Amino acid sequence: MKRYTSLLLPLLALLLSCQTDYTALPTYNGNKQLQAVIETPAGNTHKLVYDKEEKAFVPDKEAGLARQVGFLPYPANLGFIPSTEIEKGGKGLEVLVLAERMEPGATEEIIPIGLMQLENAGELRHVVVAVPARPSERQLDATSYAAFSKDFAPAKAILQIWFDNFHRASGTRFVGWRDEKFAEKEIQRWMKL
Repeated sequence: MKRYTSLLLPLLALLLSCQTDYTALPTYNGNKQLQAVIETPAGNTHKLVYDKEEKAFVPDKEAGLARQVGFLPYPANLGFIPSTEIEKGGKGLEVLVLAERMEPGATEEIIPIGLMQLENAGELRHVVVAVPARPSERQLDATSYAAFSKDFAPAKAILQIWFDNFHRASGTRFVGWRDEKFAEKEIQRWMKL
């Protein structure tokens, strides 16, 4: 028994020290399904971000303090599309997954159904809006922008109002909606080659 214990402890230590680099996961998995990495779960009031150096989900900081939403909690799961990079700091293309609460680090197969355009300090910011690829995990039965717009117009309105108000100090404002084809083009545009 001692012999197995002495072999098991170093192996366990090695496994625990291995941490996933979520930014390096493929954009599309082996089944050619788009993936999302969740950072901030639906219902949170504190924004979390993935720290590539620490390989951990940490509070987003503003003026040295953990950033807290000054409005209602996040209406959906916020994260990023892995292996995309929209700025030199390594930040991935944002995605909002309309589903039940998912924990930080959850990797979800998704279907983009649209894209929100936001403006912050004169710069355009894009957020892909998606639903889970598995029908059993969807709260909204929409897999296209047309279906989302027709059948869930109030949900679109809620997202627009929320993004206009969640961080007033930043001056973020909602600009408009684009369809799933535009969202796919944005994903392709920011994929790391």
